[in-house]
Amino acid sequence: MSLPEYRFAGRVAVLTGAASGIGEHLAYGLAARGSSLVLVDVDEERLERVAGRIRLAHPGIKVETIVADLADRDAVLSVASTVLASHPAIGLLINNAGIALGGRFDQISIDQFDTVMNVNFRAPLLLTHALLPVLTASPSSHLVNASHLVNVSSLFGLIAPPGQCAYSASKFALRGLSESLRSELVDSGVGVTTVHPGGIRTRIAESALVGSHVPEEEIEPNRKLFAALLTYPPDKAADQILRAVAKRKARLLIAISAKAPDLLARLLPVGHARIVRALTTARSTGSARSVVKR
Repeated sequence: MSLPEYRFAGRVAVLTGAASGIGEHLAYGLAARGSSLVLVDVDEERLERVAGRIRLAHPGIKVETIVADLADRDAVLSVASTVLASHPAIGLLINNAGIALGGRFDQISIDQFDTVMNVNFRAPLLLTHALLPVLTASPSSHLVNASHLVNVSSLFGLIAPPGQCAYSASKFALRGLSESLRSELVDSGVGVTTVHPGGIRTRIAESALVGSHVPEEEIEPNRKLFAALLTYPPDKAADQILRAVAKRKARLLIAISAKAPDLLARLLPVGHARIVRALTTARSTGSARSVVKR
C-alpha cells in the first residue's frame, strides 16, 4: 500500500532525545511545520531551553515537555501513559534518544550493556508498542491522516566496528524492529522510516558511557577520536529526516560517513569487517601516538 505524503500541520509529534543534537533541530523543524510537540529528554535544563525557544518563535504551537530517563522501564511506560492520557491520536513518533558505550566486550559490564540496550532499543520498542493505538487511531480509509513512525538507528546499525559491541547490537536490533514494523503497519496506515546517521555533530561523544574496565589512559584519546568524527551539522540531518517523513521513505542514510560504509558492506558482506577493523585500529593507534607526543 502506498501512503500519501505526511502532513505535519495540526498533528501531534512525540519526540525523544529532544534536548540537543538532531533531536533539538527536529523539534524546531516540526514546530516550523505546524506540529504540536511532546518533547522527551533526561536533561531537564536543556529540554526546557529548547521548549522555551519554540514557544517564543511559535506562540501558536503547543509544546509539552516530559523529563524521563529512558534507561528505566517504568519511566518509559510513564511517558507512554502521559501521552495516552492527553492525546487520543498522534501523527508522528520519533524515537531519537540514544546513548553510546565505548569499550571492547571484555571491558564493559553487563549492567552497562543493559543501559545501552534499554535506551537505544527497549525504549523505542516499549513506546511504539504502548502508543500504537493512538498511532493507528485514524481509520485506514482516511489515509490522508496516516501516522508515521521514525526510529533513529545509526551507521553502527549498518556496520559493527570493534569497541562498539553494545551500541551496534542496540542499533542493529532497532533496525530489524523497524524494517519488520514497516511491513506490518502499512495496512494500518502507519509509515515507518529507519534512519542511519553517520558522524553527526552532537553531544553523543561527551555523554557516552565508558566501559568499566577500559584503561584510564585510553579514555580521553578515544573520546576525542570519536568526537573528531562527528562533523555533519545536526540541523541538516534533522531537515533530511523530516523530508524523508514527508515522502514516507523507508530508509534514510545521512552523510557520506554512512553512505560509503553501507555501500562497502553491500559489496563485501563479509570482507568489509576486516577493512573496518583495520581503519579503526589505525585511527586508534594514531590518536594514541599523538597523545604521547603531547
